[in-house]
Amino acid sequence: MPAVSKGDGMRGLAVFISDIRNCKSKEAEIKRINKELANIRSKFKGDKALDGYSKKKYVCKLLFIFLLGHDIDFGHMEAVNLLSSNKYTEKQIGYLFISVLVNSNSELIRLINNAIKNDLSSRNPTFMCLALHCIANVGSREMAEAFASEIPRILVAGDTMDSVKQSAALCLLRLYKTSPDLVLMGEWTSRVVHLLNDQHMGVVTAAISLITCLSQKNPDEFKTCVSLAVSRLSRIVSSASTDLQDYTYYFVPAPWLSCKLLRLLQCYPPPEDGAVKGRLVECLETILNKAQEPPKSKKVQHSNAKNAILFEAISLIIHYDSEPNLLVRACNQLGQFLQHRETNLRYLALESMCTLASSEFSHEAVKTHIETVINALKTERDVSVRQRAADLLYAMCDRSNAKQIVAEMLSYLETADYSIREEMVLKVAILAEKYAVDYSWYVDTILNLIRIAGDYVSEEVWYRVIQIVINRDDVQGYAAKTVFEALQAPACHENMVKVGGYILGEFGNLIAGDPRSSPLVQFNLLHSKFHLCSVPTRALLLSAYIKFINLFPETKATIQEVLRCDSQIRNSDVELQQRAVEYLKLSSIASTDVLATVLEEMPPFPERESSILAKLKKKKGPGAVSVTELDDNKREGGELNGGADRGPDTAQTLEHDISLSALYWTPASTQCAYLQFIKDETRGLIFSQLSVSG
Repeated sequence: MPAVSKGDGMRGLAVFISDIRNCKSKEAEIKRINKELANIRSKFKGDKALDGYSKKKYVCKLLFIFLLGHDIDFGHMEAVNLLSSNKYTEKQIGYLFISVLVNSNSELIRLINNAIKNDLSSRNPTFMCLALHCIANVGSREMAEAFASEIPRILVAGDTMDSVKQSAALCLLRLYKTSPDLVLMGEWTSRVVHLLNDQHMGVVTAAISLITCLSQKNPDEFKTCVSLAVSRLSRIVSSASTDLQDYTYYFVPAPWLSCKLLRLLQCYPPPEDGAVKGRLVECLETILNKAQEPPKSKKVQHSNAKNAILFEAISLIIHYDSEPNLLVRACNQLGQFLQHRETNLRYLALESMCTLASSEFSHEAVKTHIETVINALKTERDVSVRQRAADLLYAMCDRSNAKQIVAEMLSYLETADYSIREEMVLKVAILAEKYAVDYSWYVDTILNLIRIAGDYVSEEVWYRVIQIVINRDDVQGYAAKTVFEALQAPACHENMVKVGGYILGEFGNLIAGDPRSSPLVQFNLLHSKFHLCSVPTRALLLSAYIKFINLFPETKATIQEVLRCDSQIRNSDVELQQRAVEYLKLSSIASTDVLATVLEEMPPFPERESSILAKLKKKKGPGAVSVTELDDNKREGGELNGGADRGPDTAQTLEHDISLSALYWTPASTQCAYLQFIKDETRGLIFSQLSVSG
């Protein structure tokens, strides 16, 4: 950069800034600014032509006023005129004003483009850099159309200065991000890639940012960069801190360039060339070895630079997922960070280990750190670190440790932060379903989940436990007994009432032989919760009551009395009123056979993907749940749904299935229409029965 002469100090600007700082109130500041704006406007409109120094000074004042938050509606043309100056300071201020204040749709863009073209063709490296910086800062489509074909030529030209190449690479990156359709590399591709071999490290650092972005969009066109990137990385990793003195940061050679090279390699699969792959593996092993060496400096900058390279190397190892030895070493290295005093390192270690847990080569190595992760979940002060610990427990879970992990997550759930409770509930529900061998354990887990965090248990969770209980004959009796005991608690969450109403309405007969859970005791227990529940839950309980009449005829009189009371048949809610009236009428006029047909047990649910997993995937965002996990869950879910025990015919229902149990699952918006359908079908059945009897 050219030296700034003493006369370029702009004393008038310094005095104006001092006056603004000395203002005692906002009103005084506005008064002083308005006075200065009036003075600048009169100078610009005066007949006498201003010299470059005066224009520069006044444009600087306008720029300062704009930065204070005031609107500037003049002076743009004067700034454009500064671009034609041959003095560096005047041209610099002109470009600065344009970069900050000129809109991309301004009428002056054409004049600005002409000035930029002149500077780019001047071959003056200082002026060329100023022009390239302006293009990158404005980044408008018009500028992309004007210079997208010119900048690559400047970038790869043999006589271009290194500083200009750096600016050109970053300018082209900016234009590619804003208008990718206008930046067509074409013939320049191979020459841009070969900038990775440039002698100037600054050029390589700027070029690799451009190449990484281009590779993400067009990997095939830039695949030749892999071997060059490995070669450059090898030279950096194997060099001593004294070899790259100008680019060594606290005894770490070229840390930013190393990170960018490792990130570029993550855009591609492992190299097919054996020599290149071997060289890359050596680089990664060297990085892991250096991480074990004693630090060369106690300053935090040294450890930050060293760890930045290490984490990028581990990300590349995870991305390749093809070197078991490197994966296990990476896992062990991350395990050391789990108890590091630095919170950020613990967070990054947990996050990286979540990805490692999905690899078949490193899953067992990750599991060895389970106690440390559980301890982090319990003791970490930072909620984000605790959340990553929960994610890692979820990722490392399998059949061998499922009960331990689910128990720890349930224990943590009682004191977990409100922001992560819903996600924790989904994860516990998924793990309990996916790795359940003993279905009584699954039922206990979900009921405990509802007891501990009932407000965060979504409909998908309790729907799922109902589906599984219905599809598994061997767990229905245990589920009825367990939910009956859970409902006896003085404080019972509404979701527990929903599960209890459904399961007892379907399978209450399986525990009715015990005097402590006789039909009347079951009914009284459910009805004691009725007045505390919302309208949808009351509607579900009414459906459970009518099911009781079919299962336990001795409760008919008691239940009819409840349905007949004014609070039901004259309820202000049309849904509850219609259910009470129709259920009462159905229980009064229908014969035992008709009731058995209408109120028959729910058929098994067909095999389907877990809706809980789908919800977790939606909550975490795209890519949060792997395809493999979805497939595994579908396979495990098929077993839970009873796919292995029931033939396909048992899942089929009658053509005119009018089971009132379907009302448990019918959305509120369609329940009335469905009730009307049931009423019509039931009337038809009753009339046909009466005609046969007659």
